[in-house]
Amino acid sequence: MRATVRQAARASVQLARALALAFGCYLFVTVLLVTVVATVTVVGVGIVPETVLLIRRLAGAKRRRTAAWTGRDIAEAYRPVAPPLRASLRTVAHDPCTYADLRWLTAYYLYGWLAVLAVPLWPIGLIADGLWCGVFRRPAVVLPLIGRLAGLDARWSQALLRPPPKARLAGRVEELTATRAGAIAAHATELRRIERDLHDGTQARLVALSMRIGMARRVQDTDPATARILLDQAQDQAEQALTELRHVVRGIHPPILTDRGLSGAVRALAAGSGLSVSVDTEGLDEPVRAPAAVEAAAYHVVAEALTNAAKHSGAERAEVSLARTATGVRVRVRDPGRGGARLPAAGEAGGTGLLGMQRRVAALDGTFVLTSPDGGPTCVEAELPCVW
Repeated sequence: MRATVRQAARASVQLARALALAFGCYLFVTVLLVTVVATVTVVGVGIVPETVLLIRRLAGAKRRRTAAWTGRDIAEAYRPVAPPLRASLRTVAHDPCTYADLRWLTAYYLYGWLAVLAVPLWPIGLIADGLWCGVFRRPAVVLPLIGRLAGLDARWSQALLRPPPKARLAGRVEELTATRAGAIAAHATELRRIERDLHDGTQARLVALSMRIGMARRVQDTDPATARILLDQAQDQAEQALTELRHVVRGIHPPILTDRGLSGAVRALAAGSGLSVSVDTEGLDEPVRAPAAVEAAAYHVVAEALTNAAKHSGAERAEVSLARTATGVRVRVRDPGRGGARLPAAGEAGGTGLLGMQRRVAALDGTFVLTSPDGGPTCVEAELPCVW
C-alpha cells in the first residue's frame, strides 16, 4: 500500500504540473488569437516570431516534464529563428515543427483538463483503497488510476511533441553535413601529418643517405677506409629511414591490426605506452571482426588517449576497456590524473588530438564523450556503430 501511495503521489505531482501548464496554454490561446487577428490586419506581423518562440518554450517545458516521467527524452528539431523579420517569418512558416507545436497546443487545450481528475481521486482513493486493502487484503483500485492518468498524458504528449519526419530528416542532413566537414578536416590533418613526417624525417634521411653514398663513391679508390665508414653511415641512415617509414605506415593503418586484431593491437599499444595500463576486452576475440575502419578508429582513440595521459595527466596508470555491443564497439580509456582536458571550441587553437579523435568517431556516425573535471579523473568514451 505504501508503494502505491508513493507512486500515486508522484503521479499527482506530475499531473499538477501538467495542469499548471495546461492553464498556461488556456491563457496563451488568447495571445495566439490576438496574434492571428493582428497578422490578418498586417499590423501584428512583427510579433509572429516571438509568438512562435513562446510556443516553443511551452512545448519544451512539456517535453522536459514528459521525459522526467517516462525516462525517455523527446528530441527537438527546430530551425533557428533569427532576424531580420522577413527571414524569421520565412523560417517559422517553413519549419514543420511550428505546425506540430500548434497541433499539440490545440490538442492539449482539449485533453489538459484530465489532470483535474487527480484532485478528487486522492481522498476517494485513500478512503476506498485503505478499506479495500486493510479489510479485504486486496490490491488498491482507485489510487493506481492517478498513475494511469499521468501515463496517458505522457503518451499523448510524446506522440504529439515528437518532431515530424520531415524535421527529423532535415536535422539528420545537417548532422551528416557537419560530420562530413569534420571527416574532411580530419583527413586533411592526417595528410599534413604524413607530409610533415615524410618531409622532416624520411626525406631528410634519404637525402643524407644519397650524399653519403656519393661521397663513398668518390673516395673508394683513393681512401677505401673512409669509403667503408661512409657506407656504414649510409646503412645506418637507411635503417633509420625504414623505421620512420614504418612509423608513418602505422599511423595510416597499423599492420598489427591486420595481424592481431583490435584486442591484440591495443594490448601491444598498452605495453609500449610508458604507463601501467590494464586492458579489458569483452566479445572482441570472436571470429567475426569489426570492419577495418571501425578497428582503425578504435585503435586511434586508444592510442591518442594513452599518449595524452602519458604527456599531460601526470598519472602513472590507465585503464582501457573494449567491448562488443549489439550495435558496434564501445571504447573507454580512463586515467586518474589531474584532469582538465577540454575539446577546443570552434576556431580555437589547441586540443588537436582530442579533436582528431572526435572527428574520426563522428566520421563513422559514432558518439564521442570526454569527461575530465579539474582534479581528474579523465575518461574518454566512444561508441562506434557497425553491423556484426
